Amino acid sequence: MKHINPFIIIPFTILLFYSCSHKLVGTWNIHQYETVVPGETGTTLTNIGTITFHKNGNGEKNISYSVFGKLKTDNNIFSWKSDRSFLTIESQQSELSKTWIVIVNKNKIQKWKSTDGSSEVQIMELHKLVK
Repeated sequence: MKHINPFIIIPFTILLFYSCSHKLVGTWNIHQYETVVPGETGTTLTNIGTITFHKNGNGEKNISYSVFGKLKTDNNIFSWKSDRSFLTIESQQSELSKTWIVIVNKNKIQKWKSTDGSSEVQIMELHKLVK
């Protein structure tokens, strides 16, 4: 029987472990949430809460912000699925429940863009929280 070198097995095992873990898994700070309508002044909100993605395709949001004196909260659970170009969030009564175009897909920064089905565009930037 041929002996397998552990210096080959260990790096391969580590690579396999990390390649199976999705970049989104973990908790993210919603660093910036921007709403833009072409030709109008947009609205930019910063640090409005967190969103957590679990490996099993579920997650939860802890979001709270005020726009023009009106308080909005979103503390609902959601399901999600993603590939390299798109992320779909499904959640009841949530402005985030839609398919997002992934603009930046890095381990510590995500940037997504979507529309409301008309002329309004939402842009969201997330920064991963360190455990």
